[in-house]
Amino acid sequence: MINEIKKVLNKPLEDLNLTIDEVKYENKTLYITLDSTETLDIDKIVKATNVISPILDQHDYIKESYTLDVSSKEKGGN
Repeated sequence: MINEIKKVLNKPLEDLNLTIDEVKYENKTLYITLDSTETLDIDKIVKATNVISPILDQHDYIKESYTLDVSSKEKGGN
């Protein structure tokens, strides 16, 4: 399931200059962590979520109800 999710999301996210860092599913939550060479702010996360959600609904990989959690990869820093 994880590989299929990555596969269908890669191209639409690339169009937003985003890459998938990690996808995991646990405790009825699908976590998708994104990375970018550009600044990844809350507006970009919202835009990505608005792209991701309907694609996941269309493909229906997870049959039970779940929470979608889209976030940015943590960057090391001071």
